[in-house]
Amino acid sequence: MSSLETFLDEAPGETWGVVCQDGEPCRIFLSRDEDQPANRLEASSIGRVTALLPGGGGAFVDLGTGEPFGFLPKGAAAVGEAVHVAVTAEPRGGKGPTLKRIGTGEGPPRLLKPGPDVGEWLARAAPGVEPGTGAVAIEVVREARELQLATTFFEGGLDVAVERTRAMVTVDIDHAGEAGRDGMSARLAANRRGLTLAARRIALKNWGGLVAIDLVGTALPPEPVMAAAKISFQDTGVTFGPLSRFGVLQLSLPWTRAPFEESLFGVSGTRRKRANQIEAVRTLRHALATDRTSPWVTLAVPKGEREDMDALIVGIGPRARLVADPDLAAGTYELREG
Repeated sequence: MSSLETFLDEAPGETWGVVCQDGEPCRIFLSRDEDQPANRLEASSIGRVTALLPGGGGAFVDLGTGEPFGFLPKGAAAVGEAVHVAVTAEPRGGKGPTLKRIGTGEGPPRLLKPGPDVGEWLARAAPGVEPGTGAVAIEVVREARELQLATTFFEGGLDVAVERTRAMVTVDIDHAGEAGRDGMSARLAANRRGLTLAARRIALKNWGGLVAIDLVGTALPPEPVMAAAKISFQDTGVTFGPLSRFGVLQLSLPWTRAPFEESLFGVSGTRRKRANQIEAVRTLRHALATDRTSPWVTLAVPKGEREDMDALIVGIGPRARLVADPDLAAGTYELREG
């Protein structure tokens, strides 16, 4: 059985949880302070139906958090009706959360029960495993963050690219080949490993929808390819499509969580500045945890960002200092001893 470890980093501005399998990050849970609790997965609320799609195609529901409204894909409803709903998929692409109807409701739109927090998701993913915290958690979060943001990665002779467009997720698996091995056997082995790597990266990124995977080789035997794909994408709710004669496998994954890059940076980059500030303070927190001798550890920030960042160092220790440096360019941060 694979070894699971979990790590929890509760930082000012955001909380991270990382699950590692055999030493490699395989799941990330992220909660930002500016997230609406009513939009989080499994949160339940009283909502008010604001509009219906023609032909019974669904309803838009006000959860009391403003637009974009949640979407109730099926079930009878009337404009103005109060409904008890739960989130089945978090917001993405500027759209509100997807909902399911629990029952009727009364009163104004409001949150009834928030979804599980990051610590609870970690406990579900690895029951009985105590999360690591402190400096080691910060280091694992950094590694997981870097892995999640990467679109191309390499392992041995494999070159795997995982990218998301407006229409689908695309995966390209390339293999340099090995001299002296049967061509088909080498291609099948490369595809097995490539499918595993692609499935892990897609899970890290919280991506769903249509996935097209360009495998190594063409006219591949479908049975071993499909068997490898089923193992790689097990427990994901996957629906498999055809394997084409051109070596492209199609599948569909359900959306549940907000795409990771949108949670971190916002749909159109609106959160990027704050994410970079929080990351700079994470560097400060790591220095405080690993350097026990310096009386002070100072984070120098651009003059115009000092006020925005003051709240991020509250409670992280008396040795932490935040200073404004007028010579630093916007988005530039420096860690200084003393």
